[in-house]
Amino acid sequence: MDKQDVIAALAALAHETRLDIFRLLVRAGNEGLAAGTIAERIGLAPATLSFHLKELKNAGVISCRRDGRSLIYGPEFGAMQELVGFLTANCCEGRGC
Repeated sequence: MDKQDVIAALAALAHETRLDIFRLLVRAGNEGLAAGTIAERIGLAPATLSFHLKELKNAGVISCRRDGRSLIYGPEFGAMQELVGFLTANCCEGRGC
């Protein structure tokens, strides 16, 4: 993960609503959630939700797939592992933490 990807991911998650959406999707796991379900649980209007989902998707921290007529959103666990790895690289200057 390069520095620009890290900045994009952190910027996307540095918003209260987007962080709530991401945490909801993490709880849902790999199955993900339909956009309507996310809107209902978070309490957002569809247009507002679409904006936040687009920001998270563009940052690479969530993905989207179509299931019939529904759009299913889920967390990108690999990207988040890379993000944490980037943030903790060289932790404690190589000494055990």
